[in-house]
Amino acid sequence: MEIKEFQKLIKDIYFEKDSKRGVEGTFRWLVEEVGELARAIRKADKSNLQEEFADVAAWLFSLANLLGVDMDEAIRKYEKGCPKCGNIPCTCDE
Repeated sequence: MEIKEFQKLIKDIYFEKDSKRGVEGTFRWLVEEVGELARAIRKADKSNLQEEFADVAAWLFSLANLLGVDMDEAIRKYEKGCPKCGNIPCTCDE
């Protein structure tokens, strides 16, 4: 599935609910899902990682939909490499 298709799918599924919840409520759900992903990483729970990554992506795209951000366009920031040094792989100092 392409990024644009995924964003539309998430919008079709959740936009009505997300609109009622609002940006702040949707952002809180995203943060909660990031916390669940952090726990799966910390516990090295490989069986749960894919699910948590998917949930984080869905909530991120939900938030982008509410704010009118085209994620396909947004990720182009990285298409030529690191936005700071321009290299692939990044050679910026940590």
